[in-house]
Formats: sequence, C-alpha cells, structure tokens
Amino acid sequence: MAENRQDGMNYAPQGKPDPVVRPGEFVIAAAALDHGHIYGMVNGLTEAGATLKWVYDPDPAKVRQFRERFPEARPAASLEEVLDDPEVRLVAAAAVPSERCALGLQVMDAGKDYFTDKAPFTSLQQLESARRKTAATGRKYAVYYSERIHVEAAVFAGQLVQQGVIGRVLQVTGFGPHRLNAASRPEWFFRKQNYGGILCDIGSHQIEQFLYFTGNRNAKVLHSKVANYHHPQYAELEDYGDATLLGDNGSTHYFRVDWFTPDGLGTWGDGRTFILGTEGTIELRKYIDVARTTQGNHVYLVNGDGEQHFEVSGKVGYPYFGELILDCLHRTERAMTQEHAFKAAELCLQAQDMALHIAVEQEV
Repeated sequence: MAENRQDGMNYAPQGKPDPVVRPGEFVIAAAALDHGHIYGMVNGLTEAGATLKWVYDPDPAKVRQFRERFPEARPAASLEEVLDDPEVRLVAAAAVPSERCALGLQVMDAGKDYFTDKAPFTSLQQLESARRKTAATGRKYAVYYSERIHVEAAVFAGQLVQQGVIGRVLQVTGFGPHRLNAASRPEWFFRKQNYGGILCDIGSHQIEQFLYFTGNRNAKVLHSKVANYHHPQYAELEDYGDATLLGDNGSTHYFRVDWFTPDGLGTWGDGRTFILGTEGTIELRKYIDVARTTQGNHVYLVNGDGEQHFEVSGKVGYPYFGELILDCLHRTERAMTQEHAFKAAELCLQAQDMALHIAVEQEV
C-alpha cells in the first residue's frame, strides 16, 4: 500500500527493510482493522523482520483488502484462533479508539504483547486498567505514535537533540492539521464516545513528541480548549483543539490540531514541529514543504555553526520497529518505555477532560 497523500488515516510509510530477526523468529498477527494505520504498523514490523501469520476482523471486506497488501496473512475465523496460537508473540491492532483498551487486556491475558494505534485510550479509567494489567502480566502495551516513530524527519530530529546540537531543549511547538475527508470516514469517527475528542486523538501525537524531545517523564496541562467551528452537521466532532503544557524539567509545549487542511494542499496535512534549544533551533516539515516540493521529511537546523537544511527521506529509517521486536524478545525497553507510552496517553486525556469548549455560533 503506497502512502496516501490525501488522507492521514491511511498514511503508511514505506521504509527500507532492516530485519533484526530471521523469518519465523518473531510471529505477529493483525486484528481490528478499523483504522488504516494498521497498514503502517504491520509494514513497519515486517520490514524489521516480523513474520505476519494471521489477520482477523469480523468484516470480511476489511480482511480481503488487508490481504491485498499482505497476502501472507491467513484469515482467522475468530480472535480466539489468533490468541490461542502459541507462535504469535504480538498482536497489532487498530480498533475503534474506545475499544482499544478492552482488546489489549484480552491480548495480554493471552500472554502476548499488544501494539495498538494511537490514541490508546479514551478514558483515564481505561488507562488505569491497562497499567494494572501490564504490571500483573508483564506484557507490553505498545502504542503507534506514528508522527514521531514513523516519520524520518522526527527520527532524525531526535538524533540531533540527543547529540546536543541545539543544547538543552526549552520549548516544543507542534502543529497537526489533518484533512477531514468526511465522506470517507466511518460513523464512529464522528461519535465522541468512540474517538475520545480531538486532543485525546490526534493531540496524543503532539504530547508524546514533547515528552520525547524534552526528556520529560511528566508534565502538567496548563490550558486546553476545543471547538466545532465549521461542521455543525457533525454535532460531536471537534474540528479544532490546542493545549499548553509545562514539563517537570521546566520546558514548555504548545500544540494545535485541527481538521482544516485545505483541499489545495498536496498532502493530508502540513505537520510541523519547532524545537527551541539553548544553542539553536530545529524545524520539521514532515509531509510537505509548501509550494516548494511535495517531498516530505525536511529538517531545518540553525545553531552556532550556521544554517542547515536536511532532506532525509529514505536516509534515516524507522528504528522503533526493530527495537520493539527485540524488546519483546528480550523484555527490554529500548523502543519506548511503558511509562512514556502511558504518560503521553494520560496527559492527552487530561487535556481533553479539562478543555474549555468554545461556544460557536454556527453559520446557517
């Protein structure tokens, strides 16, 4: 499946295969094909050497479409058939957001690691149940925060930050616009009980990046707000959200997410990240460089050595997936700690819960 330039729901980056295991050493299954991110999740794992054995979804049409991209996957008659297979080490799933936690608990109870699309939860109660289950079972509840782990510009920026080229990170600003493409969306997409709210959903990407780039283990949500500015026909949709956070180490964060990508843009959203350090700045133009090129993965660095522009598509790769496989095999936490994955989820849920709802007089 090629990257869909129009719809972030089906964003599935293609990288260079970099196996960390031999065929058959790490067997996975795919389940709950409700969100197109499952294609990127499975592709990242198989490029890193995972062997895809099963696919399950109650909708045969979704299974057929999935097997067009991954013909090696056997259709399972039930989820139980997948969970009862002792060869399967990890289940990757992109369920309806409100159903992701319950599925994860079931997977972990079966003795397997779980890899879910973001947002991993739609309530703090779900988060706490997952925390208890990971502690009780020792299984992993990994999260596909794709806007960092599956974007080469973000991977490269993380390497620059770790090298200290901009000094200590003081502030991160993130912008996550998306194209709505309302006609192509499933019904659950417009029900807040199912998607959790805009800050819970696509806001989770932004908060995870803030924690990662600043090295924070915790933060406080200072302000947040949401609105339905322009889509009265979808009463439960939030088409705009923003928030401000303060990290425990004193670094700060502002982000904005929305469903207002113009039709004229050459991709589904002009995702940007700005990182301010004591010795320099980094800007990420993740998916496009507007009016210049539709090629993404641009990194702009300014520090004491001058100004530099890096175009890193196909040059950096996606180390998260190989690290996740090895973490599952060796019970380590190189790809992402469980604490970090859960803290990003907790903060986006807090931002959602405390958000000011902007009253809007809708156009008639």
